[in-house]
This record gives sequence, structure tokens and C-alpha cells, in this order.
Amino acid sequence: MTVELRVFTEPQQGASYDDLLAVARTAEQLGFGAFFRSDHYLTMGGDGLPGPSDAWTTLAGLARDTSTIRLGTMMTSATFRHPGVLAIQVAGVDAMSGGRVELGIGAGWFAEEHTAYGIPFPDTKERFERLAEQLEILTGLWSTPVGRTYDFAGTHYQLSDSPALPKPVQSVGHRGGPPVLIGGKGKKQTPALTARYADEFNLPFLDVETTETQFARVRAACEEIGRDPGDLTWSNALVLCAGRDEAEVSRRAEAIGREPGELRVNGLAGSPQEVVDKIGRYAALGSQRIYLQVLDLADLEHLHLVADEVMPHV
Repeated sequence: MTVELRVFTEPQQGASYDDLLAVARTAEQLGFGAFFRSDHYLTMGGDGLPGPSDAWTTLAGLARDTSTIRLGTMMTSATFRHPGVLAIQVAGVDAMSGGRVELGIGAGWFAEEHTAYGIPFPDTKERFERLAEQLEILTGLWSTPVGRTYDFAGTHYQLSDSPALPKPVQSVGHRGGPPVLIGGKGKKQTPALTARYADEFNLPFLDVETTETQFARVRAACEEIGRDPGDLTWSNALVLCAGRDEAEVSRRAEAIGREPGELRVNGLAGSPQEVVDKIGRYAALGSQRIYLQVLDLADLEHLHLVADEVMPHV
């Protein structure tokens, strides 16, 4: 099997920029394919100190403080930013990184963080409508030729005579610009949006049976509009808790408030061989990338273990 391993962090749980930089630089040094971070403004347990950081502000810093590793969000919330602003931000960070940025984007789901910081949180129907319009606008702005203008008349967003600048460094996406990731287990809208706009489909924190079912839905949505499903990259995200022995697995599980048995079921936990074997089960369904959710950012040895004893076998 050939599976790319990427690092995925949740800094709203408590992380400074320097914490994230240490993880990103270690991941780069060890040969991981990318460093991704969540886009959240509120902790989901614990005090979250020193407090949340903005995803695109962080990635702008990492764009200058790293050299080769790809950088992205999993997932930017469409409720946080107007699409024109987001298009400028992503293009800017893409330029700052020399073309290493990827945009994961979703409808948003965490109501409490919106309440905590005064961000409107529409109902599910409207959030998905806004996500669809944002995807059309982002890809439309990036793909508009220089010297021409872009217009969009939607229910939630209207753009008129936009110069559609700046352009990203990358123009590799399905519809132009940086690669776009869409994910989730929605049965209809998520597959449809993926087929129309995405370069990668990601399924987070779900078992192989659910992965098989959802991958099939997305493939069917691609075929329905005449898109080759082979154009997509297929990926999963799973929490990581590996150890050279059971004591190390238990120590790492305790550090993130989880149980080894539960993590063996719901994540990538156990010995390096157990992790390799489970990655193989996802790869057999077509998964080409695994995002390793690293929750203890101080434990850089965890990444060294994966690089030494997992990466060579996947």
C-alpha cells in the first residue's frame, strides 16, 4: 500500500504558536506530507489556555517559518469569514508559503464557539446553502482570468465587478486555485458538493464500514455529474495513540484523557504494527491519506515513533 501520513492538530484545546511551530517543523523534518490544524475558537474540554488562535493567521506564520511541508485547515468554517475575504486570505498565505496551502472547508457545527465570540450561527439548511455559495465564489474568484471581473448573485452573498485578486500561486485545484478539501458523513449534500468542487474527500473519525459506505456515496455523486472519481484524493482522519509497548500506549492515552481500548476501536492506537495494519484496512477501501490527529502537542517523540516504525511500512 502507498498511504501518505499527515499531521493534524487541534490547537483550540490549548496551544501557543510556538507549540504549533515545533510540531510543524518536526513533521517537516520527519517527512510527513502536511501539517493541518483545526479552525475553532473554543475549547471542547479543559481550559484551552493560552486561548484560541485564528487558523489562517497561524498558517501565515507557518508559511514563513517552514520550508517544504504543505499546510492546511481541517476544516475552515464557512460561518467564520465572508468568501471574498477568505479567498484573499488563502491566496495570500499560498503566496507566503510558495504554493503549499490547501483549503479544507465545511459548513460549521460548533454552536457554542459562535455564541462565545458573537458569530452568527444559522440553522443547518442555511449553513449548507452558505457553504455551497462560498465554494462557488472561492473557486470562481481564483479561476477568473487576470484583467477580467467576477460577479455572483446568490441568496446569501452578492459580488459585483470584483477584480478577483490576488491570485493564488497554485492553480492545481479541480476548478483552479489551491486544493480544496470537503469532508463529513452527510448522505446527499456533502457528496454533491464534493463532486462539484473538491480535490479531496476526507472522512474524520469513522470506522472502516462507514468509510466504505460514504466513499461509495461520493463516487456515485461524481459519476452522476460525469466526473471521474479517480480525480479525487480519498482520505481519513483518526486520532493517534501509538507506543513501543503497552505502557507507552497507556501513558499517551491517559495524557489525552482517553482509554487504550476505546482508541483501538475509534482511532489508530497500539503498537506500530497495529497502526500499520489498521491503516491497511482503510487503504483497502481506497484511502490514500491518513491525517493523524495529534492531541498532545508536547509529545514530539510520538511523531518520531510513527516516522521510524509506521511510515516505512505504509
